[in-house]
Formats: sequence, structure tokens, C-alpha cells
Amino acid sequence: MDHQKLRAPECISLFVNDIWIYKEDTVNGQVNLPFFADGYPGLLFQQTKEGLLIKPHGKLMPLSFLYGQTIQPIEMQLTGPYLLIIFRLYPFVFKSFFNVDPQSINDGCYDLTSFREIDMASFNDRLLAYRTVDEKIEAITQLLSSLLAQKKQKLDLKIKQAIERIIQTNGQESIHAIASALYIHGRTLERRFIKETGLSPKQFAKIIQFQASFSQLALKDFKKMNEIVYENGFADQSHFIRVFKAFTGETPRVFSQRPD
Repeated sequence: MDHQKLRAPECISLFVNDIWIYKEDTVNGQVNLPFFADGYPGLLFQQTKEGLLIKPHGKLMPLSFLYGQTIQPIEMQLTGPYLLIIFRLYPFVFKSFFNVDPQSINDGCYDLTSFREIDMASFNDRLLAYRTVDEKIEAITQLLSSLLAQKKQKLDLKIKQAIERIIQTNGQESIHAIASALYIHGRTLERRFIKETGLSPKQFAKIIQFQASFSQLALKDFKKMNEIVYENGFADQSHFIRVFKAFTGETPRVFSQRPD
């Protein structure tokens, strides 16, 4: 499997963190790709032989869709050759761009053919017709850039700033400190944050904290488990285990023993 991570083009970097590509041309069997909470919702386009099935929901996905916060672990099940293009979004654009309540698609998705401002059926046909991944990425980039030009004034950029601070500090800065730094009342920040992201600031910070520890564990960037615990701001090892298991369904020790 070819897995690439690309920097978002400058024209959409305000709200796109990066672009992930999963590609396999020769596989004959079934592949299950695990995904865990990382704080980034996204726009996904899939080109597959037998469709994309999300487990454990057992849901066959449309060609292109938005997905909300992945809180519970999922797997994407694919059979045969496939191409997945994922634009990972900063979580403050669903309401402004697509008129979708982000809370309504936490652990869920939104079929983009329901978005009436764009003829998504024709757009999907164009994506399928393009022969190269670069052409497909460019088409999606142009679509998102067009939405930005039309709706930028609707974006809550104060919430974007709060999101950036939480990410930069791996979820370890207090929400009170963030609110003070942004000159906004704590309750106002919470209300606006939930409206734009579908999560409270504390929930989002918890996901970012988990993801930092998850990355360190997955990369085996530690000598003792306690390094992960304290470097990522957990109160103690039991706190870390509790949070890790909530997002993965496994303890850190069991997860670390998975084959690469």
C-alpha cells in the first residue's frame, strides 16, 4: 500500500491541515485500515472496486462524503484495488461551508450529494474520469477554494485560533488560559466551540492529548511507558490507560504489541 501525506495547498491551508492518500493497485484480498480519534474531520473521496465499508457500523459509503469527529475507533474495509483521497480539515468549517451541524456527524458522515449548492453527482463523475491522483486533488482543491471565496466571512476565526492553541500545546493548556489569551469569556468560547466543532474545548483537547500519546506509542518513541504518561500531561498511568482505552478499545500495552 502506498500511503502519502501532502501539505495542503496555500489557497486552502486556512482550513485544511493536510491531504492523505491511500493507494493500492494490485491487492486481490481484503484490507482493513484502522482509524482513531485525531481531532480532524475531513472530506473523503474513494475509488474502489467493491466499495468502502465502515466497520463496526457496516455502512457502505458514497463516493465522496464529509466525516465528523472520529471518537470511537473504526476500520475502513476495502476489497481489491483502491484509492482514497482524504482532505483533513480543521474542525470549524462544516456549519459555515456546508450548513451541516458538526455535532450531528460525530462518529458519522454526510453524503455530499445532499449538498445542493454543488452538483456533486457531476463532480464525482469528473473525479472518476481524471486519470491521475494529482488531477483529482486539484479538482477537490478548486472546489474547496471556491467555497472559501464564497463563505470566508462566515468562519469563526476566533475558534480557529483556539483550535490552533490546543493543537500546538498537545491539549495541555487550560481552556481558561486559552480563553483569556483570546480575550473571550470561557462560557462564550465553549458555546461557540461546540457550535463550530461539535465538541467542547475540553473534549477536543482530550482527543489531541490522546493523539500525541498515541503517536509516541505507535512510533515506539519511548523507553518506559511513564515517559508517555508524563510528557503528555496525564495525571498518572491509570489516567493514561483509561483515556487510551476509551479511544482505541485496547490498553496501551496490548496496542504496543500489535505487529507493525
